[in-house]
Amino acid sequence: MELAVTPWQNNKRPTARAVQEKIRAENLRGYTWTNEPFDEYSAHTHSFDKVLYVLAGSITWILPNQEIETRAGDRIDLPRGTIHAARVGAQGVTCFEAHLAQQ
Repeated sequence: MELAVTPWQNNKRPTARAVQEKIRAENLRGYTWTNEPFDEYSAHTHSFDKVLYVLAGSITWILPNQEIETRAGDRIDLPRGTIHAARVGAQGVTCFEAHLAQQ
């Protein structure tokens, strides 16, 4: 897996149902989590590949050489071992997260 961001491609604002349909179409299994406005995660890594869809709000991913803001409908693929921190936007955030099995 490579680090990738897939912005929401539809002109219409994404609904939770539309994003959930994309998740089901990819056979992803995971869970939903929510954070309050301006919550922060300090720099860390994971031992698994992570796929994350933003269902509502926004979250900015802080990587060693860049910051990537993701908003409702956007997807980010974070490969295992990627050093990242995160900062939640002013409206809070709700995300769907799946962990991919090692290949």
